[in-house]
Amino acid sequence: MGPSYVAAGNDQFDNLEKHTQWGIDILEKYIKFVKERTEIELSYAKQLRNLAKKYQPKKNSKEEEEYRYTACKAFLSTLNEMNDYAGQHEVISENMTSHITVELARYVQELKQERKSYFHEGRKAQQHIEICWKQLESSKRRFERDCKEADRAQQYFEKMDADINVTKADVEKARQQAQVRHQMAEDSRADYSSILQKFNREQHEYYHTHIPNIFQKIQEMEERRIVRIGESMKTYAEVDRQVIPIIGKCLDEIVKAAESIDQKNDSQLVIEAYKSGFEPPGDVEFEDYTQPMKRTVSDNSLSNSRGEGKAELKFGGKSKGKLWPFIKKNKSPKQQKEPLSHRFNEFMTSKPKMHCFRSLKRGGATPEDFSNLPPEQRRKKLQQKVDELNKEIQKEMDQRDAITKMKDVYLKNPQMGDPASLDHKLTEVSQNIEKLRLEAQKFEAWLAEVEGRLPARGDQARRQSGLYDAQDPATVPNCAQDRESPDGSYTEEQSQESEVKVLAADFDDEFDDEEPLPAIGTCKALYTFEGQNEGTISVVEGETLYVIEEDKGDGWTRIRRSEEEEGYVPTSYVEVYLDKNAKGAKTYI
Repeated sequence: MGPSYVAAGNDQFDNLEKHTQWGIDILEKYIKFVKERTEIELSYAKQLRNLAKKYQPKKNSKEEEEYRYTACKAFLSTLNEMNDYAGQHEVISENMTSHITVELARYVQELKQERKSYFHEGRKAQQHIEICWKQLESSKRRFERDCKEADRAQQYFEKMDADINVTKADVEKARQQAQVRHQMAEDSRADYSSILQKFNREQHEYYHTHIPNIFQKIQEMEERRIVRIGESMKTYAEVDRQVIPIIGKCLDEIVKAAESIDQKNDSQLVIEAYKSGFEPPGDVEFEDYTQPMKRTVSDNSLSNSRGEGKAELKFGGKSKGKLWPFIKKNKSPKQQKEPLSHRFNEFMTSKPKMHCFRSLKRGGATPEDFSNLPPEQRRKKLQQKVDELNKEIQKEMDQRDAITKMKDVYLKNPQMGDPASLDHKLTEVSQNIEKLRLEAQKFEAWLAEVEGRLPARGDQARRQSGLYDAQDPATVPNCAQDRESPDGSYTEEQSQESEVKVLAADFDDEFDDEEPLPAIGTCKALYTFEGQNEGTISVVEGETLYVIEEDKGDGWTRIRRSEEEEGYVPTSYVEVYLDKNAKGAKTYI
Protein backbone atom coordinates (compact mmCIF):
# COMPACT_ATOMS: atom_id res chain seq x y z
CA MET A 1 0.00 0.00 0.00
CA GLY A 2 1.10 3.56 -0.71
CA PRO A 3 1.24 6.38 1.76
CA SER A 4 -2.02 7.37 3.44
CA TYR A 5 -3.42 10.72 4.44
CA VAL A 6 -4.06 9.18 7.91
CA ALA A 7 -0.32 9.09 8.46
CA ALA A 8 -0.30 12.85 8.10
CA GLY A 9 -2.16 13.05 11.40
CA ASN A 10 -5.77 12.87 12.34
CA ASP A 11 -5.68 16.45 13.44
CA GLN A 12 -4.89 17.74 9.91
CA PHE A 13 -8.51 17.78 8.75
CA ASP A 14 -8.53 21.52 8.08
CA ASN A 15 -5.25 21.36 6.17
CA LEU A 16 -6.60 18.61 3.92
CA GLU A 17 -9.67 20.68 3.28
CA LYS A 18 -7.48 23.60 2.16
CA HIS A 19 -5.32 21.31 0.02
CA THR A 20 -8.26 19.76 -1.80
CA GLN A 21 -9.65 23.21 -2.47
CA TRP A 22 -6.29 24.21 -3.93
CA GLY A 23 -6.43 21.13 -6.18
CA ILE A 24 -9.80 22.20 -7.53
CA ASP A 25 -8.44 25.71 -8.12
CA ILE A 26 -5.55 24.23 -10.13
CA LEU A 27 -8.01 22.24 -12.23
CA GLU A 28 -10.14 25.32 -12.90
CA LYS A 29 -7.02 27.29 -13.80
CA TYR A 30 -6.09 24.64 -16.37
CA ILE A 31 -9.63 24.73 -17.77
CA LYS A 32 -9.34 28.49 -18.14
CA PHE A 33 -5.98 28.08 -19.88
CA VAL A 34 -7.40 25.61 -22.42
CA LYS A 35 -10.45 27.82 -22.97
CA GLU A 36 -8.25 30.81 -23.78
CA ARG A 37 -6.22 28.61 -26.13
CA THR A 38 -9.40 27.64 -28.00
CA GLU A 39 -10.34 31.32 -28.31
CA ILE A 40 -6.89 32.07 -29.73
CA GLU A 41 -7.27 29.22 -32.25
CA LEU A 42 -10.69 30.50 -33.34
CA SER A 43 -9.41 34.05 -33.64
CA TYR A 44 -6.36 32.88 -35.62
CA ALA A 45 -8.55 30.77 -37.92
CA LYS A 46 -10.91 33.71 -38.45
CA GLN A 47 -8.01 36.03 -39.28
CA LEU A 48 -6.58 33.47 -41.72
CA ARG A 49 -9.96 33.10 -43.44
CA ASN A 50 -10.40 36.87 -43.66
CA LEU A 51 -6.89 37.17 -45.08
CA ALA A 52 -7.59 34.51 -47.72
CA LYS A 53 -10.94 36.12 -48.54
CA LYS A 54 -9.34 39.56 -48.83
CA TYR A 55 -6.99 38.38 -51.56
CA GLN A 56 -9.49 36.19 -53.40
CA PRO A 57 -10.24 37.48 -56.93
CA LYS A 58 -13.48 39.41 -57.17
CA LYS A 59 -16.11 37.91 -59.44
CA ASN A 60 -16.68 39.51 -62.83
CA SER A 61 -13.63 41.69 -62.44
CA LYS A 62 -10.29 42.08 -64.18
CA GLU A 63 -8.66 40.05 -61.40
CA GLU A 64 -10.38 36.88 -62.63
CA GLU A 65 -8.56 37.21 -65.96
CA GLU A 66 -5.23 37.51 -64.13
CA TYR A 67 -5.71 34.06 -62.61
CA ARG A 68 -5.14 32.43 -65.99
CA TYR A 69 -1.43 32.67 -65.27
CA THR A 70 0.20 29.78 -63.43
CA ALA A 71 1.76 32.08 -60.81
CA CYS A 72 -1.67 33.54 -60.00
CA LYS A 73 -3.18 30.04 -59.99
CA ALA A 74 -0.53 28.97 -57.50
CA PHE A 75 -1.38 31.99 -55.36
CA LEU A 76 -5.07 31.09 -55.56
CA SER A 77 -4.24 27.53 -54.50
CA THR A 78 -2.28 28.97 -51.58
CA LEU A 79 -5.34 31.00 -50.55
CA ASN A 80 -7.54 27.90 -50.74
CA GLU A 81 -5.05 25.87 -48.73
CA MET A 82 -4.95 28.67 -46.15
CA ASN A 83 -8.70 28.20 -45.77
CA ASP A 84 -8.14 24.49 -45.07
CA TYR A 85 -5.27 25.42 -42.77
CA ALA A 86 -7.60 27.75 -40.86
CA GLY A 87 -10.16 24.95 -40.73
CA GLN A 88 -7.68 22.72 -38.89
CA HIS A 89 -7.21 25.39 -36.25
CA GLU A 90 -10.98 25.48 -35.87
CA VAL A 91 -10.87 21.69 -35.42
CA ILE A 92 -8.26 22.15 -32.67
CA SER A 93 -10.54 24.62 -30.93
CA GLU A 94 -13.60 22.38 -31.26
CA ASN A 95 -11.80 19.25 -30.01
CA MET A 96 -10.19 21.05 -27.08
CA THR A 97 -13.54 22.50 -26.12
CA SER A 98 -15.42 19.19 -26.31
CA HIS A 99 -12.69 16.84 -24.99
CA ILE A 100 -11.09 19.06 -22.35
CA THR A 101 -12.96 22.16 -21.23
CA VAL A 102 -16.47 20.67 -21.28
CA GLU A 103 -15.39 17.36 -19.73
CA LEU A 104 -13.22 18.99 -17.08
CA ALA A 105 -15.93 21.53 -16.21
CA ARG A 106 -18.37 18.66 -15.65
CA TYR A 107 -15.75 16.76 -13.64
CA VAL A 108 -15.03 19.81 -11.46
CA GLN A 109 -18.70 20.04 -10.52
CA GLU A 110 -18.75 16.34 -9.59
CA LEU A 111 -15.48 16.76 -7.70
CA LYS A 112 -16.87 19.63 -5.66
CA GLN A 113 -19.93 17.63 -4.73
CA GLU A 114 -17.83 14.60 -3.78
CA ARG A 115 -15.43 16.71 -1.74
CA LYS A 116 -18.32 18.43 0.00
CA SER A 117 -19.88 15.09 0.99
CA TYR A 118 -16.58 13.76 2.38
CA PHE A 119 -15.88 16.80 4.47
CA HIS A 120 -19.48 16.93 5.61
CA GLU A 121 -19.13 13.34 6.80
CA GLY A 122 -15.87 14.23 8.51
CA ARG A 123 -17.42 17.26 10.22
CA LYS A 124 -20.29 15.11 11.40
CA ALA A 125 -17.89 12.55 12.90
CA GLN A 126 -15.97 15.36 14.56
CA GLN A 127 -19.13 16.80 16.05
CA HIS A 128 -20.17 13.36 17.35
CA ILE A 129 -16.86 12.72 19.09
CA GLU A 130 -16.96 16.21 20.53
CA ILE A 131 -20.45 15.54 21.96
CA CYS A 132 -19.22 12.27 23.46
CA TRP A 133 -16.29 14.11 24.98
CA LYS A 134 -18.58 16.70 26.49
CA GLN A 135 -20.79 13.97 27.98
CA LEU A 136 -17.71 12.32 29.46
CA GLU A 137 -16.54 15.59 30.98
CA SER A 138 -19.99 16.26 32.41
CA SER A 139 -20.25 12.81 34.05
CA LYS A 140 -16.72 13.13 35.34
CA ARG A 141 -17.44 16.48 36.98
CA ARG A 142 -20.66 15.11 38.50
CA PHE A 143 -18.84 12.07 39.89
CA GLU A 144 -16.18 14.30 41.33
CA ARG A 145 -18.78 16.55 42.96
CA ASP A 146 -20.75 13.64 44.39
CA CYS A 147 -17.57 12.11 45.83
CA LYS A 148 -16.70 15.38 47.56
CA GLU A 149 -20.22 15.70 48.95
CA ALA A 150 -20.07 12.09 50.25
CA ASP A 151 -16.75 12.81 51.98
CA ARG A 152 -18.14 15.89 53.69
CA ALA A 153 -21.28 13.99 54.79
CA GLN A 154 -19.12 11.18 56.19
CA GLN A 155 -16.93 13.61 58.08
CA TYR A 156 -20.01 15.38 59.50
CA PHE A 157 -21.45 12.05 60.67
CA GLU A 158 -18.26 11.07 62.36
CA LYS A 159 -18.09 14.44 64.09
CA MET A 160 -21.68 14.17 65.30
CA ASP A 161 -21.13 10.62 66.46
CA ALA A 162 -18.10 11.64 68.54
CA ASP A 163 -19.85 14.57 70.18
CA ILE A 164 -21.49 13.47 73.52
CA ASN A 165 -23.66 16.51 73.64
CA VAL A 166 -25.45 15.60 70.37
CA THR A 167 -28.65 13.69 70.64
CA LYS A 168 -29.00 10.25 69.27
CA ALA A 169 -31.55 11.47 66.72
CA ASP A 170 -29.16 14.00 65.26
CA VAL A 171 -26.47 11.36 64.98
CA GLU A 172 -28.87 9.01 63.20
CA LYS A 173 -29.84 11.79 60.84
CA ALA A 174 -26.23 12.55 60.02
CA ARG A 175 -25.54 8.88 59.42
CA GLN A 176 -28.45 8.59 56.98
CA GLN A 177 -27.30 11.71 55.19
CA ALA A 178 -23.82 10.28 54.82
CA GLN A 179 -25.23 7.05 53.42
CA VAL A 180 -27.30 8.94 50.85
CA ARG A 181 -24.30 10.97 49.72
CA HIS A 182 -22.22 7.85 49.50
CA GLN A 183 -24.88 6.16 47.35
CA MET A 184 -25.02 9.18 45.04
CA ALA A 185 -21.26 9.03 44.63
CA GLU A 186 -21.48 5.37 43.75
CA ASP A 187 -24.16 6.09 41.11
CA SER A 188 -22.08 8.91 39.63
CA ARG A 189 -19.10 6.63 39.58
CA ALA A 190 -21.03 3.95 37.69
CA ASP A 191 -22.43 6.51 35.21
CA TYR A 192 -18.99 8.05 34.67
CA SER A 193 -17.49 4.62 34.08
CA SER A 194 -20.18 3.74 31.53
CA ILE A 195 -19.82 7.04 29.65
CA LEU A 196 -16.05 6.71 29.71
CA GLN A 197 -16.16 3.28 28.19
CA LYS A 198 -18.59 4.51 25.54
CA PHE A 199 -16.37 7.52 24.70
CA ASN A 200 -13.32 5.31 24.42
CA ARG A 201 -15.15 3.10 21.97
CA GLU A 202 -16.40 6.09 19.99
CA GLN A 203 -12.97 7.68 20.03
CA HIS A 204 -11.33 4.49 18.86
CA GLU A 205 -13.86 4.09 16.10
CA TYR A 206 -13.47 7.77 15.16
CA TYR A 207 -9.68 7.68 14.89
CA HIS A 208 -9.30 4.16 13.57
CA THR A 209 -12.36 3.79 11.35
CA HIS A 210 -14.33 6.91 10.45
CA ILE A 211 -11.52 9.39 9.94
CA PRO A 212 -9.23 6.91 8.11
CA ASN A 213 -12.09 5.99 5.77
CA ILE A 214 -12.87 9.64 5.08
CA PHE A 215 -9.21 10.48 4.55
CA GLN A 216 -8.85 7.48 2.25
CA LYS A 217 -11.79 8.68 0.15
CA ILE A 218 -10.32 12.17 0.02
CA GLN A 219 -6.96 10.75 -1.00
CA GLU A 220 -8.55 8.68 -3.77
CA MET A 221 -10.48 11.74 -4.90
CA GLU A 222 -7.30 13.79 -5.06
CA GLU A 223 -5.44 11.10 -6.92
CA ARG A 224 -8.25 10.85 -9.47
CA ARG A 225 -8.07 14.62 -9.91
CA ILE A 226 -4.31 14.46 -10.50
CA VAL A 227 -4.71 11.60 -12.98
CA ARG A 228 -7.51 13.45 -14.74
CA ILE A 229 -5.50 16.63 -15.23
CA GLY A 230 -2.62 14.53 -16.56
CA GLU A 231 -4.94 12.82 -19.06
CA SER A 232 -6.27 16.24 -20.11
CA MET A 233 -2.73 17.40 -20.81
CA LYS A 234 -2.18 14.33 -22.98
CA THR A 235 -5.44 15.05 -24.80
CA TYR A 236 -4.26 18.64 -25.27
CA ALA A 237 -1.18 17.38 -27.08
CA GLU A 238 -3.08 14.71 -29.06
CA VAL A 239 -5.59 17.25 -30.37
CA ASP A 240 -2.69 19.20 -31.84
CA ARG A 241 -1.00 16.06 -33.10
CA GLN A 242 -4.11 14.85 -34.95
CA VAL A 243 -4.21 17.87 -37.27
CA ILE A 244 -0.48 17.88 -38.02
CA PRO A 245 -0.83 15.43 -40.99
CA ILE A 246 -3.63 17.51 -42.53
CA ILE A 247 -1.70 20.74 -41.99
CA GLY A 248 1.27 18.99 -43.58
CA LYS A 249 -0.88 18.13 -46.60
CA CYS A 250 -1.94 21.78 -46.87
CA LEU A 251 1.68 22.85 -46.88
CA ASP A 252 2.54 20.11 -49.39
CA GLU A 253 -0.23 21.38 -51.68
CA ILE A 254 1.17 24.90 -51.43
CA VAL A 255 4.60 23.57 -52.39
CA LYS A 256 3.03 21.57 -55.23
CA ALA A 257 1.23 24.68 -56.48
CA ALA A 258 4.48 26.64 -56.35
CA GLU A 259 6.24 23.93 -58.34
CA SER A 260 3.47 24.02 -60.98
CA ILE A 261 4.35 27.59 -61.92
CA ASP A 262 5.41 27.59 -65.58
CA GLN A 263 7.06 30.80 -66.70
CA LYS A 264 6.95 29.71 -70.35
CA ASN A 265 3.23 29.13 -70.21
CA ASP A 266 2.67 32.55 -68.60
CA SER A 267 4.79 34.18 -71.28
CA GLN A 268 2.73 32.45 -73.96
CA LEU A 269 -0.48 33.72 -72.34
CA VAL A 270 0.89 37.26 -72.42
CA ILE A 271 1.73 36.83 -76.09
CA GLU A 272 -1.75 35.50 -76.87
CA ALA A 273 -3.40 38.25 -74.83
CA TYR A 274 -1.59 41.15 -76.48
CA LYS A 275 -0.91 39.79 -79.98
CA SER A 276 -2.23 42.51 -82.28
CA GLY A 277 -2.25 40.78 -85.63
CA PHE A 278 -0.51 43.76 -87.29
CA GLU A 279 2.27 43.07 -89.74
CA PRO A 280 5.71 44.47 -88.83
CA PRO A 281 6.55 47.81 -90.44
CA GLY A 282 8.41 47.81 -93.71
CA ASP A 283 11.75 49.40 -94.44
CA VAL A 284 11.94 53.17 -94.31
CA GLU A 285 12.70 54.54 -97.74
CA PHE A 286 15.61 56.82 -98.45
CA GLU A 287 14.42 60.38 -98.99
CA ASP A 288 16.63 62.09 -101.50
CA TYR A 289 16.86 65.80 -100.70
CA THR A 290 19.40 66.41 -103.49
CA GLN A 291 16.68 66.49 -106.12
CA PRO A 292 14.37 69.40 -105.42
CA MET A 293 10.75 69.09 -106.54
CA LYS A 294 11.22 65.33 -106.98
CA ARG A 295 11.39 64.29 -103.37
CA THR A 296 9.85 60.95 -102.78
CA VAL A 297 6.98 60.87 -100.33
CA SER A 298 7.81 58.37 -97.59
CA ASP A 299 5.31 55.69 -96.85
CA ASN A 300 3.85 55.27 -93.44
CA SER A 301 6.27 53.50 -91.14
CA LEU A 302 3.57 51.04 -90.22
CA SER A 303 2.95 49.69 -93.75
CA ASN A 304 4.95 47.62 -96.19
CA SER A 305 6.38 49.88 -98.89
CA ARG A 306 6.60 48.50 -102.38
CA GLY A 307 7.42 51.32 -104.71
CA GLU A 308 7.51 49.46 -107.96
CA GLY A 309 5.07 46.67 -107.20
CA LYS A 310 2.06 48.86 -106.49
CA ALA A 311 -0.95 48.53 -108.70
CA GLU A 312 -1.71 51.30 -111.14
CA LEU A 313 -5.36 52.28 -111.26
CA LYS A 314 -6.90 54.41 -113.95
CA PHE A 315 -10.05 56.37 -113.49
CA GLY A 316 -12.22 57.54 -116.37
CA GLY A 317 -14.99 60.07 -116.48
CA LYS A 318 -14.75 63.58 -115.16
CA SER A 319 -12.28 62.84 -112.46
CA LYS A 320 -9.14 64.93 -112.76
CA GLY A 321 -7.03 62.79 -110.42
CA LYS A 322 -6.82 59.44 -108.76
CA LEU A 323 -9.08 59.83 -105.70
CA TRP A 324 -8.33 56.84 -103.49
CA PRO A 325 -10.32 55.84 -100.44
CA PHE A 326 -8.42 55.78 -97.11
CA ILE A 327 -5.56 58.00 -98.36
CA LYS A 328 -3.19 59.03 -95.56
CA LYS A 329 -3.28 62.82 -95.53
CA ASN A 330 -2.47 63.85 -91.97
CA LYS A 331 1.29 64.03 -92.52
CA SER A 332 3.19 67.06 -91.35
CA PRO A 333 6.75 68.10 -92.28
CA LYS A 334 7.82 67.54 -88.69
CA GLN A 335 6.73 63.92 -88.84
CA GLN A 336 8.65 63.37 -92.06
CA LYS A 337 11.86 64.75 -90.62
CA GLU A 338 11.80 62.62 -87.46
CA PRO A 339 14.81 60.34 -87.09
CA LEU A 340 14.44 56.57 -87.44
CA SER A 341 14.73 55.97 -83.70
CA HIS A 342 11.74 58.24 -83.06
CA ARG A 343 9.69 56.37 -85.64
CA PHE A 344 10.58 53.03 -84.12
CA ASN A 345 9.64 54.25 -80.64
CA GLU A 346 6.38 55.56 -82.02
CA PHE A 347 5.67 52.15 -83.51
CA MET A 348 6.44 50.35 -80.25
CA THR A 349 4.28 52.68 -78.12
CA SER A 350 1.52 53.57 -80.58
CA LYS A 351 -2.07 52.68 -79.79
CA PRO A 352 -3.92 50.25 -82.05
CA LYS A 353 -5.42 51.83 -85.14
CA MET A 354 -9.13 52.26 -85.52
CA HIS A 355 -10.52 49.70 -87.93
CA CYS A 356 -13.85 51.41 -88.28
CA PHE A 357 -14.01 55.15 -87.87
CA ARG A 358 -17.80 55.03 -87.81
CA SER A 359 -17.56 53.44 -84.38
CA LEU A 360 -15.75 56.43 -82.81
CA LYS A 361 -17.84 58.11 -80.14
CA ARG A 362 -17.10 61.18 -78.12
CA GLY A 363 -16.35 60.16 -74.53
CA GLY A 364 -14.24 57.10 -75.39
CA ALA A 365 -17.04 54.49 -75.31
CA THR A 366 -16.08 51.01 -76.58
CA PRO A 367 -17.63 50.27 -80.00
CA GLU A 368 -20.05 47.38 -80.14
CA ASP A 369 -17.97 45.57 -82.76
CA PHE A 370 -14.70 46.15 -80.80
CA SER A 371 -13.26 47.90 -83.83
CA ASN A 372 -11.00 49.93 -81.55
CA LEU A 373 -8.94 46.81 -80.84
CA PRO A 374 -6.14 45.23 -82.89
CA PRO A 375 -7.31 42.43 -85.20
CA GLU A 376 -6.27 39.51 -83.01
CA GLN A 377 -7.70 41.04 -79.85
CA ARG A 378 -10.85 41.99 -81.71
CA ARG A 379 -11.25 38.42 -82.93
CA LYS A 380 -10.94 37.08 -79.38
CA LYS A 381 -13.49 39.56 -78.03
CA LEU A 382 -15.94 38.78 -80.83
CA GLN A 383 -15.47 35.02 -80.32
CA GLN A 384 -16.09 35.47 -76.60
CA LYS A 385 -19.25 37.47 -77.30
CA VAL A 386 -20.50 34.83 -79.75
CA ASP A 387 -19.92 32.08 -77.18
CA GLU A 388 -21.80 34.06 -74.53
CA LEU A 389 -24.74 34.65 -76.85
CA ASN A 390 -24.84 30.95 -77.82
CA LYS A 391 -24.96 30.01 -74.13
CA GLU A 392 -27.83 32.44 -73.57
CA ILE A 393 -29.64 31.05 -76.61
CA GLN A 394 -29.22 27.50 -75.30
CA LYS A 395 -30.50 28.58 -71.90
CA GLU A 396 -33.58 30.19 -73.43
CA MET A 397 -34.18 27.11 -75.60
CA ASP A 398 -34.03 24.86 -72.55
CA GLN A 399 -36.54 27.13 -70.84
CA ARG A 400 -38.78 26.99 -73.89
CA ASP A 401 -38.61 23.19 -73.93
CA ALA A 402 -39.49 23.07 -70.24
CA ILE A 403 -42.51 25.37 -70.76
CA THR A 404 -43.61 23.29 -73.75
CA LYS A 405 -43.46 20.09 -71.71
CA MET A 406 -45.39 21.74 -68.90
CA LYS A 407 -48.03 22.89 -71.39
CA ASP A 408 -48.35 19.32 -72.69
CA VAL A 409 -48.85 18.10 -69.12
CA TYR A 410 -51.55 20.73 -68.58
CA LEU A 411 -53.24 19.68 -71.83
CA LYS A 412 -53.31 16.04 -70.73
CA ASN A 413 -54.24 16.87 -67.14
CA PRO A 414 -56.32 20.10 -67.06
CA GLN A 415 -56.78 19.82 -63.30
CA MET A 416 -53.08 20.57 -62.87
CA GLY A 417 -53.22 23.95 -64.60
CA ASP A 418 -54.44 26.09 -67.48
CA PRO A 419 -52.37 25.54 -70.68
CA ALA A 420 -53.30 29.03 -71.95
CA SER A 421 -51.55 30.61 -68.97
CA LEU A 422 -48.20 29.50 -70.44
CA ASP A 423 -48.74 30.99 -73.92
CA HIS A 424 -47.57 34.47 -72.91
CA LYS A 425 -44.41 33.11 -71.32
CA LEU A 426 -43.74 30.85 -74.30
CA THR A 427 -44.12 33.77 -76.71
CA GLU A 428 -41.80 35.91 -74.61
CA VAL A 429 -39.13 33.21 -74.55
CA SER A 430 -39.41 32.70 -78.32
CA GLN A 431 -38.97 36.44 -78.87
CA ASN A 432 -35.90 36.42 -76.65
CA ILE A 433 -34.43 33.53 -78.64
CA GLU A 434 -35.02 35.38 -81.91
CA LYS A 435 -33.39 38.55 -80.56
CA LEU A 436 -30.41 36.62 -79.30
CA ARG A 437 -30.04 34.80 -82.63
CA LEU A 438 -30.04 38.09 -84.52
CA GLU A 439 -27.47 39.47 -82.13
CA ALA A 440 -25.34 36.34 -82.51
CA GLN A 441 -25.56 36.54 -86.32
CA LYS A 442 -24.38 40.14 -86.18
CA PHE A 443 -21.34 39.28 -84.10
CA GLU A 444 -20.66 36.15 -86.19
CA ALA A 445 -20.62 38.34 -89.30
CA TRP A 446 -18.07 40.67 -87.68
CA LEU A 447 -16.09 37.65 -86.54
CA ALA A 448 -16.06 36.17 -90.05
CA GLU A 449 -14.97 39.54 -91.43
CA VAL A 450 -12.04 39.73 -88.97
CA GLU A 451 -11.00 36.09 -89.45
CA GLY A 452 -10.99 36.59 -93.20
CA ARG A 453 -8.47 39.42 -92.91
CA LEU A 454 -6.11 38.17 -90.22
CA PRO A 455 -2.73 37.15 -91.75
CA ALA A 456 -2.29 34.51 -89.04
CA ARG A 457 -5.48 32.76 -89.99
CA GLY A 458 -5.06 32.73 -93.80
CA ASP A 459 -2.58 33.34 -96.56
CA GLN A 460 -2.00 36.91 -95.40
CA ALA A 461 -5.31 38.18 -96.70
CA ARG A 462 -5.04 41.80 -97.75
CA ARG A 463 -7.13 44.53 -96.20
CA GLN A 464 -9.94 45.66 -98.46
CA SER A 465 -8.78 49.05 -99.75
CA GLY A 466 -11.55 50.23 -101.99
CA LEU A 467 -11.64 47.33 -104.51
CA TYR A 468 -15.40 47.13 -104.42
CA ASP A 469 -17.52 46.07 -107.35
CA ALA A 470 -18.69 49.26 -108.97
CA GLN A 471 -21.88 47.53 -110.17
CA ASP A 472 -22.94 46.44 -106.66
CA PRO A 473 -22.59 49.35 -104.24
CA ALA A 474 -24.82 47.57 -101.71
CA THR A 475 -21.98 45.25 -100.87
CA VAL A 476 -19.91 48.09 -99.37
CA PRO A 477 -19.89 47.72 -95.56
CA ASN A 478 -20.93 50.63 -93.36
CA CYS A 479 -17.55 50.59 -91.66
CA ALA A 480 -15.76 51.27 -94.93
CA GLN A 481 -14.08 47.89 -94.80
CA ASP A 482 -11.81 48.15 -91.78
CA ARG A 483 -10.14 51.44 -92.74
CA GLU A 484 -7.00 52.04 -90.80
CA SER A 485 -7.77 55.74 -90.41
CA PRO A 486 -10.70 57.99 -91.19
CA ASP A 487 -8.62 59.69 -93.92
CA GLY A 488 -9.92 59.34 -97.45
CA SER A 489 -13.47 58.70 -98.65
CA TYR A 490 -15.43 57.83 -101.75
CA THR A 491 -15.64 61.01 -103.72
CA GLU A 492 -16.77 59.84 -107.16
CA GLU A 493 -20.42 60.24 -108.13
CA GLN A 494 -22.24 57.11 -109.24
CA SER A 495 -22.58 58.55 -112.72
CA GLN A 496 -18.82 58.90 -112.91
CA GLU A 497 -17.98 55.32 -111.90
CA SER A 498 -15.77 53.53 -114.39
CA GLU A 499 -14.18 50.18 -114.62
CA VAL A 500 -11.16 49.68 -112.44
CA LYS A 501 -8.37 48.01 -114.33
CA VAL A 502 -5.91 46.03 -112.26
CA LEU A 503 -2.45 46.03 -113.81
CA ALA A 504 -0.72 44.19 -110.96
CA ALA A 505 -1.62 40.89 -109.29
CA ASP A 506 -1.13 42.08 -105.71
CA PHE A 507 -2.03 45.34 -103.96
CA ASP A 508 -0.41 46.88 -100.92
CA ASP A 509 -2.31 48.13 -97.87
CA GLU A 510 -1.81 51.83 -98.65
CA PHE A 511 -1.51 54.00 -101.76
CA ASP A 512 0.57 56.91 -102.87
CA ASP A 513 -0.90 60.34 -102.39
CA GLU A 514 -1.65 61.49 -105.95
CA GLU A 515 -3.81 64.59 -105.56
CA PRO A 516 -5.58 66.17 -102.60
CA LEU A 517 -9.37 66.08 -102.49
CA PRO A 518 -11.03 69.32 -103.60
CA ALA A 519 -12.65 71.59 -101.00
CA ILE A 520 -16.47 71.61 -101.04
CA GLY A 521 -16.84 74.48 -98.62
CA THR A 522 -15.52 76.11 -95.49
CA CYS A 523 -16.23 75.77 -91.79
CA LYS A 524 -15.69 77.72 -88.59
CA ALA A 525 -14.65 75.96 -85.36
CA LEU A 526 -17.23 76.63 -82.64
CA TYR A 527 -15.17 74.93 -79.94
CA THR A 528 -11.61 73.79 -79.40
CA PHE A 529 -11.08 70.08 -80.23
CA GLU A 530 -7.98 68.07 -79.33
CA GLY A 531 -7.59 65.42 -82.03
CA GLN A 532 -5.76 62.69 -80.12
CA ASN A 533 -6.99 59.64 -82.08
CA GLU A 534 -5.41 58.75 -85.39
CA GLY A 535 -7.25 60.31 -88.32
CA THR A 536 -8.54 63.30 -86.33
CA ILE A 537 -7.21 66.84 -86.44
CA SER A 538 -6.99 69.46 -83.70
CA VAL A 539 -8.82 72.78 -84.16
CA VAL A 540 -8.97 76.00 -82.16
CA GLU A 541 -12.18 77.87 -81.45
CA GLY A 542 -12.82 80.51 -84.13
CA GLU A 543 -10.45 78.93 -86.66
CA THR A 544 -11.61 78.77 -90.32
CA LEU A 545 -10.81 75.62 -92.33
CA TYR A 546 -11.76 73.91 -95.60
CA VAL A 547 -14.40 71.17 -95.75
CA ILE A 548 -13.44 68.27 -98.05
CA GLU A 549 -16.07 65.72 -96.94
CA GLU A 550 -19.53 66.17 -95.45
CA ASP A 551 -20.90 64.35 -92.41
CA LYS A 552 -21.96 60.86 -93.55
CA GLY A 553 -24.35 60.43 -90.66
CA ASP A 554 -21.75 59.28 -88.14
CA GLY A 555 -21.21 62.72 -86.57
CA TRP A 556 -17.81 63.48 -88.17
CA THR A 557 -16.79 65.97 -90.84
CA ARG A 558 -13.52 65.85 -92.77
CA ILE A 559 -11.64 69.14 -92.98
CA ARG A 560 -8.28 70.49 -94.18
CA ARG A 561 -6.03 73.17 -92.74
CA SER A 562 -3.26 73.07 -95.36
CA GLU A 563 -1.97 70.84 -98.11
CA GLU A 564 -0.61 68.31 -95.63
CA GLU A 565 -2.90 68.72 -92.60
CA GLU A 566 -6.36 67.23 -92.74
CA GLY A 567 -8.53 64.93 -90.67
CA TYR A 568 -11.88 64.48 -88.96
CA VAL A 569 -13.59 66.65 -86.34
CA PRO A 570 -16.99 66.20 -84.65
CA THR A 571 -19.67 67.87 -86.79
CA SER A 572 -21.16 69.51 -83.70
CA TYR A 573 -17.86 71.34 -83.12
CA VAL A 574 -17.94 73.26 -86.43
CA GLU A 575 -20.32 75.41 -88.46
CA VAL A 576 -20.19 74.28 -92.12
CA TYR A 577 -20.67 76.57 -95.19
CA LEU A 578 -20.90 74.37 -98.29
CA ASP A 579 -20.19 75.59 -101.82
CA LYS A 580 -23.13 74.41 -103.94
CA ASN A 581 -21.12 74.58 -107.20
CA ALA A 582 -18.17 72.56 -105.85
CA LYS A 583 -17.68 69.01 -107.12
CA GLY A 584 -16.00 67.59 -104.12
CA ALA A 585 -16.25 64.53 -102.00
CA LYS A 586 -19.70 63.04 -101.95
CA THR A 587 -20.76 60.18 -99.77
CA TYR A 588 -23.14 57.33 -99.75
CA ILE A 589 -24.60 55.76 -96.62
